[in-house]
Amino acid sequence: MKTRIISGLIMLPMLAVLYFGGYVLMAACFGLTLAALYEFFKGFHSMGVKPSYPVASVSVMLLYGYTLYLNLSGGNVIDLSGPFMFWVFITLTASLIYLFRIEKRQLQDAMATVTGVLYIAFFAFHLVLVDQTGEPSILIWIIIFSAFGTDVFAYFTGLALGRHKLCPSISPKKTVEGAVGGVIGSIIICGAFGYFFAEEYLSHCLILGIMGGIISQLGDLTASVFKRKMGIKDYGHLIPGHGGILDRFDSVLFTAPMVYYYIIFVIQ
Repeated sequence: MKTRIISGLIMLPMLAVLYFGGYVLMAACFGLTLAALYEFFKGFHSMGVKPSYPVASVSVMLLYGYTLYLNLSGGNVIDLSGPFMFWVFITLTASLIYLFRIEKRQLQDAMATVTGVLYIAFFAFHLVLVDQTGEPSILIWIIIFSAFGTDVFAYFTGLALGRHKLCPSISPKKTVEGAVGGVIGSIIICGAFGYFFAEEYLSHCLILGIMGGIISQLGDLTASVFKRKMGIKDYGHLIPGHGGILDRFDSVLFTAPMVYYYIIFVIQ
């Protein structure tokens, strides 16, 4: 428990990144994405699948490079539909070309490359998109508070009251009671944030707290499914008590798109 608390404090710099936003957030997301991709692909290597890290890295560079260009030229990052489809096309094409060394590559190598780019790079990029939504961008804090709040409350609730297993074949230690506690914790933290810092969005914060409490746990379970299939316990060992970068941010990968699309379809 002590290790988890210390590791949680290590994540405090992420709050500073959110506070500054803009290019600081973009740079942080870019670096964390490359690190998470490396961990994810390393997991695939443990099961004999060899995704292309160079292809994935170039794909991430194109995505963030074009976003940086739009910011510097005064363009609107929200209008990314055309360039984004082109980015997907380039990523898929490069992953398929990766198979041309047919004597050394398998179909699953290309599929793992695409999965990594979409699951990690695309999902994480929604943090940048939320940051550039204008006034509702203050809800970017909900992404972190919901994800980490759910994790903390679920852990301690499960520790104290956990009796019924949630998904024993995926994550044996998770309990139904812990999951419920996680949702309640997310509602409390997101509601408190809305009350003190974003009163005009208080009702939205409460709704996002409910949604985030559920979706962040789905993100956590999704990462656990991958690890089970890969035969590994953690994606890395960078953060004591939490594993690697991806182990710590797996739920954020799901809450970031949730907040962005909520802003786009409900608030704006």
